[in-house]
Amino acid sequence: MQLSGNKVRKLEFLMADAVSQGADCIITIGGIQSNHCRATAVAARYLNLDCYLILRTSKVVVDQDPGLVGNLLVERLVGAHVELISKEEYGRIGSVTLANVLKEKLIKEGRRPYVIPVGGSNSLGTWGYIEAIREIEQQIQSGQNDIKFDDIVVACGSGGTIAGLSLGSSLSTLKARVHAFSVCDDPDYFHDFVQGLLDGLNAGVNSRDIVDIINAKGLGYAMNTSEELNFVKEVAAATGVVLDPVYSGKAAYGLLKDISENPKKWEGRKILFIHTGGLLGLYDKVDQMASLVGNWRRMDVHESVPRQDGIGKMF
Repeated sequence: MQLSGNKVRKLEFLMADAVSQGADCIITIGGIQSNHCRATAVAARYLNLDCYLILRTSKVVVDQDPGLVGNLLVERLVGAHVELISKEEYGRIGSVTLANVLKEKLIKEGRRPYVIPVGGSNSLGTWGYIEAIREIEQQIQSGQNDIKFDDIVVACGSGGTIAGLSLGSSLSTLKARVHAFSVCDDPDYFHDFVQGLLDGLNAGVNSRDIVDIINAKGLGYAMNTSEELNFVKEVAAATGVVLDPVYSGKAAYGLLKDISENPKKWEGRKILFIHTGGLLGLYDKVDQMASLVGNWRRMDVHESVPRQDGIGKMF
């Protein structure tokens, strides 16, 4: 679904539930460059459902057209209804109440809305990454090489992905330890949140026993230091792997920092790093990254090179 990402796995289950309940529209909520909201808008359109997005933004621009940068372009192309809320209002009211306010409004208009929480992170959405572990297990078993991973590393932004990965890994033959680098809130919050998701599945396990959560939010959610952005650029230039600056970029940066600071912890271990998508978020960082990618110039063609009008076809 239009550049994919980890939310597609959760939406496989969440959208099926919406359809089974007879919903005619979807409500979800997130930041102004939410990858989840973009993926949900596209998934809803696939299923001929209207989509309402509550997007959190700065109070300075909450009354202005949000523009077409990154995820917003895709959301608005597929016809999603965008409702803007300031970060301050969001902080005082909360995502659950905001979604319910819009839900009640739509019900009064005769609609049948289905609410998906922030990041698609609830117990049902957790199945998306329990299934991902099963796929990883099958890929390892069908491969010719005897590969075994000791650790799985992933970014954590809303908690559903790490709940599914950690539970799935603990129940599978993988038994790989999951390390989550949180890009917002703090490890205690996520351990408690993941515990709620696990309890919703009657998993009977303690989140602190199956997932290690490390703080990697740096300056704050969706905010980057020049070092983090330069790291994203260096990884892309060295490997061709493009990390997003909000999630996987911070997770990979945090991983290498932790390896450097705690070499004994990681020595000799095989790590599976899971890229969770979000590349459209890069477009929101173009101003910050401009100085990092200056490798261009006008081509110098000597005057001795023959020239003839019309010889170059511009297809």
